[in-house]
Amino acid sequence: MHRSGPLRVTVWGENVHEHEDDNVRELYPRGMHETIAEGVRRLLGDDASVRTATLGDPDCGLDAQTLATTDVLTWWGHRAHAAVPDEVVDRVQNAVLAGMGLVVLHSGHFSKIFRRLMGTSCSLRWRNEQDRELVWTVDPGHPIAQGVPNPIVIPQQEMYGEFFDIPRPDEIVFVSGFSGGEVFRSGITYRRGLGRIFYFSPGDQDYPVYHHPDVQRVIANGAEWAAGDRLTRALPELVRTPAQLWGTR
Repeated sequence: MHRSGPLRVTVWGENVHEHEDDNVRELYPRGMHETIAEGVRRLLGDDASVRTATLGDPDCGLDAQTLATTDVLTWWGHRAHAAVPDEVVDRVQNAVLAGMGLVVLHSGHFSKIFRRLMGTSCSLRWRNEQDRELVWTVDPGHPIAQGVPNPIVIPQQEMYGEFFDIPRPDEIVFVSGFSGGEVFRSGITYRRGLGRIFYFSPGDQDYPVYHHPDVQRVIANGAEWAAGDRLTRALPELVRTPAQLWGTR
């Protein structure tokens, strides 16, 4: 891929559970967003410049300048999807369509931005009873699957199961199985406009999933993949052009 300079990653987190739930605060004392960011920094090293933003920041930390200098945005949300202003969603959508990568994590499937980009309800089956999750690689040649064991074993996790109401993915990289017998398309990709989107479901706030080294590897790989070549960052324009008389002299 043709890139110049480090990969610029913005890790966005709601940062609500960490302030309201003692268990989540104990698991992620600096916030899930900081744990995710630390994993990306560790794995990508000098090849990435990683910053964080949260719902409580001005403009949710996603002002025009921040998005213009972000190659990949990761998104974790759950309790406060409705609190994200529509103008912020508009801004992120336009950035994706113009070529910014987007990595959507766990309950981000129900975020305003993911549902808008998918155009469906994005509803699914769920159960939060400490299920074991096995994340199976079904596309081992995909860049996001590189260096990832098959399966990833997550001892405790919220169950997500089919039917998952999403458009047909461009690619299915991972499929998960749970101790209750359910299966789920847990790692999928899309392209919207000039942007790439990767959705990866493991990561409920009640469990230490984002400390899991293999989950961190998937997120780092996903960020690299979603960045694409980083050459183009502009929305196509509606342009009126005059008729051309091709081949005339």
